Amino acid sequence: MEVRPTTDKDLGVFIDTLHAAFGLFPETSAESAGLWWSALELDRSLLAMTADGRPVGTAGAYSFELTLPGEILAPVSGVSFVGVLPSHRRQGVLRAMMRHQLAELRARGEFLSVLLASEFPIYGRFGYGPATYAQRLTVPRDRAAFALPRSRGTTGAPAAGSDAGPVELLRRAECGEILEGVYDRYRRTQPGALSRPHRWWALGAGRPPVSATPRYVAVHRDSDGVPDGYASYSVESGTLTVDETITTDDAVFTALARFVLGHDLVTQVVFKNLPLEHPLRWQLADFRAGQVSDDDWLWVRLLDIPRALTARGWFTDGELVLDVDDPFLGEHGRYLLTVRDGKADCVPTDREPDLSLDVSDLGSVYLGGTAPSTLVRAGHIRAHRPGAVTLADALFRAERPPHCLHWF
Repeated sequence: MEVRPTTDKDLGVFIDTLHAAFGLFPETSAESAGLWWSALELDRSLLAMTADGRPVGTAGAYSFELTLPGEILAPVSGVSFVGVLPSHRRQGVLRAMMRHQLAELRARGEFLSVLLASEFPIYGRFGYGPATYAQRLTVPRDRAAFALPRSRGTTGAPAAGSDAGPVELLRRAECGEILEGVYDRYRRTQPGALSRPHRWWALGAGRPPVSATPRYVAVHRDSDGVPDGYASYSVESGTLTVDETITTDDAVFTALARFVLGHDLVTQVVFKNLPLEHPLRWQLADFRAGQVSDDDWLWVRLLDIPRALTARGWFTDGELVLDVDDPFLGEHGRYLLTVRDGKADCVPTDREPDLSLDVSDLGSVYLGGTAPSTLVRAGHIRAHRPGAVTLADALFRAERPPHCLHWF
């Protein structure tokens, strides 16, 4: 078997093989916009071929920016299009493609890779760890009343639920530029968020509201009339489903939530992909009205540990020795991480380790969405001295929990 890069002439073969791996059929020709795969980057894609030249597997990657703690934008590969024909599963095809892809990403000089995992157990084997999480909140319409807003606190901060501008209802086809602009401002300040390149919006590549699928969009504007938040939604069979709510302001989120929860002729409102511990449930008069379910979202893999650790921002000073095992690539390293005044230095060391962990566990804690102490308690990470876990929790935290909305 051979794993090789693709060229423009491989597009049809790649798409057919990918769809066959998942039991799907290509919707239409590659020239049409709006397909989930239309933003495919062929120069970053791979085909697995049998000795007699038959394609049996695919893998690809997108070019994104990932917002790291400290509002630092870093280039990242978004791995996608990974599939193996049912006839060739459990024969080493996936492992060969993942090994080839990781080598190629490193050859490009990249130090981070991310993906969305279709099944949980698969990608931990290749060094990826779940790093952001999403919450689905379902609120029955007849229990959607908000609690009365509280008065100003001692700091003079406005009560949650106050907002400075109106909410305007538009159709998806009317507000593409608004969506793109609001999302781009949001993702630059949100740890864990991925960029949505302009070509994605232009092609309609992805899920709503990136795709041009009909949606209503509630757009919030500030006191100057500038859009500063939106909620994209659809209504079907009495359920209003919010694709995503985008804003950097809690009061604007509350205004948008009030808008959709006040919609007539629906029995329930479903908010997809909220951050964990979002305050919306606490704003309802009936806390138990909101039914939640959680799931993992963005998985992270470090390709160059010193570069990755020195790239992000830090919010506590300290020093840790990390002993990191990478069984898939057969690598092992011990690193001294030193953080001073928000900047990190990371160098190889032979000092005794404070923590021993797998590279996938390092991916999980990297953005601050998983506390190292959680993985210690779970038996994933081993602590070698008192105080190491407490310091690791303080070091790896982010300014706020990481969250990713983008589907790819």
